[in-house]
Parts: sequence; structure tokens; C-alpha cells
Amino acid sequence: MLLMDLLIPLTMIVFGKMFMTKFPKNINAVFGYRTTMSMKNKDTWEFAHKYCGKLWFKCGLVLLPLSVVPLIFVLNKGTDIIGTVGGIVCAVQLVLLIGSIFPIEAALRKTFDSNGIPR
Repeated sequence: MLLMDLLIPLTMIVFGKMFMTKFPKNINAVFGYRTTMSMKNKDTWEFAHKYCGKLWFKCGLVLLPLSVVPLIFVLNKGTDIIGTVGGIVCAVQLVLLIGSIFPIEAALRKTFDSNGIPR
């Protein structure tokens, strides 16, 4: 369960670091931070990835120890308790992962107009 609960924070750290420096160069519908606003043009694409990278990297670093601590407290408990705690940890991680869309989109809208032109 510990390994499963470390997947999201580690993924956020790895992709966060990658998006800060080596994000996808071409706008595509397969890989990267893909929203309507981020795919407007090259500037919004680059900005979204750098912003997303910083946010995910920081969140991943915070989530890593916060994911381990609850599972330490249920070490050697029954599988039901470990599963429940692990599920709660995973749910919190998913909320933060999916919730990261909101500050990224807000930063895009603050920096660019609806056509992707810098303000």
C-alpha cells in the first residue's frame, strides 16, 4: 500500500521537474498539460507547463512525507485498516492533483487574454 500511495507524489515530482525544463515543444493532444487555454498558442503552452511544473513539483514534495506518515501509524494493523487509510491518502492526493488545474488556469487567465495574447 505504501508503494501505491507514493506513486502520485513521485509522479508529480518527476513530471513537475520535467515540465519546468523539458516540456513538450509542440502543442499536441497526447502529452502535456492540455486544456483549451493552454493550447491556444506556443506562449500559453510554455507558460502552462512551467507553471504546472513548479506547482506539481512543490505539491509532490509536500505530499511525499504526508503520504508516508499516516501509513506508519497503521503499520502491523489489519489489512482493512491499512486499506482504508491508504485509500484516504490516495483520495487526498487525487484531489490535489486534479485541483491543481484551478490555480494553473487562473494564472493563464491572469497572464493571457481569452485569445492567448499576453496582457
